[in-house]
Amino acid sequence: MTTSFITSVYGRTETEYIVKKSRFIATLAEVRSEAEAAACIEKLRKQYWDANHNCYAYQIGVDGALQKSSDDGEPSGTAGRPMLETLKKSGVTNTVVVVTRYFGGVKLGASGLIRAYSHAVTLGLQAADIADYKPYDIADVTVSYSFVSTLERMTPSFDILVADRAFSDTVTFTLQIPQERTEAFKAALIDTTNGTAHFIDKGSRTIPIIRPKNPQ
Repeated sequence: MTTSFITSVYGRTETEYIVKKSRFIATLAEVRSEAEAAACIEKLRKQYWDANHNCYAYQIGVDGALQKSSDDGEPSGTAGRPMLETLKKSGVTNTVVVVTRYFGGVKLGASGLIRAYSHAVTLGLQAADIADYKPYDIADVTVSYSFVSTLERMTPSFDILVADRAFSDTVTFTLQIPQERTEAFKAALIDTTNGTAHFIDKGSRTIPIIRPKNPQ
């Protein structure tokens, strides 16, 4: 069973910094398709209609197979491409970034523009929530009260998320299990409950697991 997953920014974030009086605003957003990316770019163009440039880059799909960038009037290769390269190096996909520039009257030169646009994206990535979208199996596991504490001890060791509990004459846990650990968990469940637990497969889904931020 595959254990591949997609890493993306989660939601939307905006950062800003100033270089030689030029104001750079980086907006990063999670997108699932080229149409969503285009809609996000157009919305920001309307929001920052008075800016000198709204440069963008995005990559979408597994391994960032779909990529596009634009210098939006900046000298060729000084904005969109460096922005895209910064995205690629970060490892995120399903992500669009728009860097809005308000010119401050001082020219930065080609190398200065490349550094400025790259750094704008880097700052945005540092501020953004980053999520790993991992495949999980969903299951209802029913045990007697005598095995509740046993199951509660097991779930963290298999990186299982407990979504719900239902109490009656037995206890039913709704679990979200990393797909690569499902079979091992089922075997351990049978062993530790002497075969009395009931495991009902409820399908699978992809769940975003937000990475903890590194302390600055």
